[in-house]
Amino acid sequence: MKLFIIFLVFLIFQRVSELLLARKNEAAVRKMGAVEFDGSGYRAIVLMHAAFFISLVTEYALLGRSVNGHWPFLLTVFLLTQALRYWSILSLGKYWNTKILVVPGTLPVTRGPYKYIRHPNYLAVIIEIAVIPLIFSCYITSALFSAINLIALRRRIRIEESALHECTSEKAPTA
Repeated sequence: MKLFIIFLVFLIFQRVSELLLARKNEAAVRKMGAVEFDGSGYRAIVLMHAAFFISLVTEYALLGRSVNGHWPFLLTVFLLTQALRYWSILSLGKYWNTKILVVPGTLPVTRGPYKYIRHPNYLAVIIEIAVIPLIFSCYITSALFSAINLIALRRRIRIEESALHECTSEKAPTA
C-alpha cells in the first residue's frame, strides 16, 4: 500500500506541475494570437483523467490489488514513456499544452520525437493509461480507461489535425 501511495502522490504532483506549465504556455501563445479548438472536448478529457485516478484508487483499495509480479518490466515501460513524454513537451516548448491551441501562421513542430511520429505525447498517454494500473494489478482500470482514452484521443487528434491544417503555414497531413 505504501508504494501505491508514493506512486500516486508522484503522479498527482506530476500532473499538477504539468497543468501549471500548460497554463503558463497558454498565456504565452494566446499573446501570440492562439486560437482554441474543442473547449468542450477538453473538459471531457479532464473528467476522464480524474475518473481514471478515482478508478485506480478504488480498484486497488476495494479489490485488494497488489504490486504486479512483472512490476520491474512495467516500471521500465513507464519510465521510458516518461522520457518520451518529456522529450515531447521540451520539443514543443511554449506550444505544448493540454488544450488544443494553435497560433495561426506558424509551422508545425518537426523536431525531437515529432521528427519521427506525428503525436508522440499522445502515444505516451496511451501507454501510461495502460501501464500505470498494470503496475498495481488494476486490470479493470487499465482495460476500461485504455478503451475510453483511445476513443477520446481519436476524436482529439482528428480535431487537432484539422486545426493545424486550417491555421498553420505548412499544411499538416489529415488524420
